[in-house]
Amino acid sequence: MSDQTLTVSELGVVIRAALEQAVPFGVWVEGEIQDISRSRNGHVYFELIESSETPGAPPLATIPVVLFRDARDRVNRLLKRHGDPIRMTNGVQIRIQGMVDYYPPTGRLQLRMSAIDPTYTLGVIAAEREALMRKLADAGLLRANARHSLTPVPLRIGVVTSLGSAAHADITTVFERSQHSFTLVEIDTAVQGAGAELRIAAAVRAAGAAEVDVILVARGGGSKTDLAVFDHEMVATAIADAPVPVFTGIGHDIDRSVADEVAHTAHTTPTAAAQAIVAFVDEWLARLAVLEADVAHHARRAVDRATHRVTSRRQSIARAATTALGRADDRLIQSSARIRRATIRAESSAHTQLDRAAARLALASRHGLRAADLRLDAAASRTRVLDPGLTLARGWSITRGPDGSVIRSTTDVITGGEVTTTVADGTITSTITATEAAGAPDDG
Repeated sequence: MSDQTLTVSELGVVIRAALEQAVPFGVWVEGEIQDISRSRNGHVYFELIESSETPGAPPLATIPVVLFRDARDRVNRLLKRHGDPIRMTNGVQIRIQGMVDYYPPTGRLQLRMSAIDPTYTLGVIAAEREALMRKLADAGLLRANARHSLTPVPLRIGVVTSLGSAAHADITTVFERSQHSFTLVEIDTAVQGAGAELRIAAAVRAAGAAEVDVILVARGGGSKTDLAVFDHEMVATAIADAPVPVFTGIGHDIDRSVADEVAHTAHTTPTAAAQAIVAFVDEWLARLAVLEADVAHHARRAVDRATHRVTSRRQSIARAATTALGRADDRLIQSSARIRRATIRAESSAHTQLDRAAARLALASRHGLRAADLRLDAAASRTRVLDPGLTLARGWSITRGPDGSVIRSTTDVITGGEVTTTVADGTITSTITATEAAGAPDDG
């Protein structure tokens, strides 16, 4: 056994040589991009991880990857030949070729990337999309949002996109040029990159809570990997559960995402989605104009018919009134004649009855006067009999006490008291000296 001692750099050379001998031609490795960064000199660095099947668990394995600038140019040319279907960003599944390398200055074992397989990434995206579509179909979510009815005049629009982007500018331009009173409730959100699905789903829910008439989810064109966030279950579920219709305008004409599949209406671009909403309002206003013209036409016809009926009715009433007045005049003349005849008869009868009543009254008056004279004479005779003056003239007198009351008994006076006696020609005042009751001796 050699007792040789190596320096750290010499050990690095040994490790590097061993790796080149073990993997002399490079290897293909598949995994997920994490922590990607790009240096000013054009190099790209990232971690290629093998994710755990348990959500939230750490990766099963990780290897650093470096893509030097010259290799990066080759990779970009390869992607362009395939139509730039993918973009290397965090979360993208890739299959790459590279050499296992050891970098002595940092003691870093890494993979020097030299090529990429675009079809692998596209296959992963397609497989994941197909699996999600089956899951959404089984849950009944594919047409859930399409069941919402669009309000007749959707003027309050929830716009979910990256504010300041080209898609945002296209949307606002369409609504501004429409000259309708649209209100845009804009929810700013990232539309690509790691975690974008969380922010897009939250933005859709926020728009739904803002009491809008329709939600417009928009993003401009990009690679398949850029648009892959709209194939995420979180985004699809948020759209399916939205309380109002969701319109999508994602990518280019040829792009079709899961978000498009679950939306109320999918459009090829953000501009097309905005134009569809404007067209809906335009069509409603056009229908309203037609209805307005129809109502005006029917109203004019109804007024004309009513005017004709009023004129006819006025003429009919005038004729009927003239006829009725003529009949009334005839009846009035006849009634007046009858009244005059009846009045003459009644007057004649009244005169006859009055004459008879006057005769009966005169006869009754004469009999009544004779009877009254006899009753008056009898009353006068009785009055004369009762006249005190006549009684006094015959020798009678009336004696009264001090209080003017007539004295009828000896008990009505007292000894020493004064009494006044009225006789025919005057009065006599006396003082009582004694009283004597009839049939009794004098007390005094």
